[in-house]
Amino acid sequence: MTSARHGTMVIGAGVAGMSAALYLLRAGVSVAVIDPLPPGGGASFGNAGLLSPDTAVPIALPGMLRKVPGWLTDPLGPLSVRPGYFPTALPWLLRWIEAGRLQRVMAISDAMRALHREAMDCWKELLGAGRYGELIRPAGQVHVWEGDADTANAGVERQVRERHGIKTEPLTQDDLRQIFPGIAREVTRGLLVPGNAYTVSPLRSVRALAELFQQEGGLLIHERAMKLIPQDGGGWMVMTNTANRLADNVVVASGAWSRQLLDPLGVTVALETERGYHAMILDPEVVPRLPISNKTRAFGVTPMEDGLRVAGTVEIAGLDAPPNEARAKILVQHAKRMFPGLSGAKVSYWMGFRPSTPDSLPILGPAPGRPGLHLAFGHGHFGMTGGPPSGRLVARLLTGQPPGLDPKPYAAQRFG
Repeated sequence: MTSARHGTMVIGAGVAGMSAALYLLRAGVSVAVIDPLPPGGGASFGNAGLLSPDTAVPIALPGMLRKVPGWLTDPLGPLSVRPGYFPTALPWLLRWIEAGRLQRVMAISDAMRALHREAMDCWKELLGAGRYGELIRPAGQVHVWEGDADTANAGVERQVRERHGIKTEPLTQDDLRQIFPGIAREVTRGLLVPGNAYTVSPLRSVRALAELFQQEGGLLIHERAMKLIPQDGGGWMVMTNTANRLADNVVVASGAWSRQLLDPLGVTVALETERGYHAMILDPEVVPRLPISNKTRAFGVTPMEDGLRVAGTVEIAGLDAPPNEARAKILVQHAKRMFPGLSGAKVSYWMGFRPSTPDSLPILGPAPGRPGLHLAFGHGHFGMTGGPPSGRLVARLLTGQPPGLDPKPYAAQRFG
């Protein structure tokens, strides 16, 4: 077993970890990133690719408590909890329901908006103009509804947008048919959010960060971090599957697996995995020119360079249960209903682990009571948006720079 010393080690090569590593490197810090998977190989690989600086609505909203029975009894619903996992998830779910109180929703939205506001600037800063233009499409996103009835909490979502001055444009059925030829007549109205964007490839976007990191002198290590051991006199040892690696500072950006490293240290965080699914329709007959979020059926479609990605659903079942591919197949049915011209003949399926907190805010900054240990995970549904500005915030806090925004809403201490 080898031993090596590094200035700062970032554990996790997803969008948050690679963003933090690149910002630290450019601040003059010696950085190594450790992950058994290639960059972007976890949740960053399979997300919907949405970049949403003008989205500040958390996942937990008023009325969540009355939905719990449906979560347990409908295994293929938009949100489900596997009954056998319910006792394990219950403390987190109770915090989630508490975060859905209207007053809390508004305070959470303020923190989301503060973090997400400069997401596009951070992506451009990290990637450079050339790669940004190749990978990022700042063209907006469209929300659509079927029928005339509002979805639950549509009023709360409008209130959040008004609170933060987020620009939107209502779309009639005729508008939608002009923008999206072939869209079903069941889709009757929409809302354009012009300040939002998407990436044509979440995987290539994260790999581009890793390529720049290595080109600029960063070290990428393909090992599994198994335990963090504080050292006498300061610093940390990262015990991996093949080495003992010493570092002055460690940034935990391990997504849904972060608690496995933090629980033995007594660092308590409210983190659960929301298992998300996608179906990638290859060679689609219909390619919408903007991402669409279907608010009635709780799924979205994003045009990507490899096909049409249909993503959505939440499944609370932990890290060990096998995927339920039927949840991904339902997404194809939804897409074909919205665009009848889709055959869905060639499809690949995926399931990944969203690292989620009850309040939809990531966990960022120093770990309480553990000098030299820093946290950058918990982005849930907003990793591609929140990852780069989170990486910048963590890098600034670690290096003693002005943070640029109040870090308290994202601190681990909020969980007690």
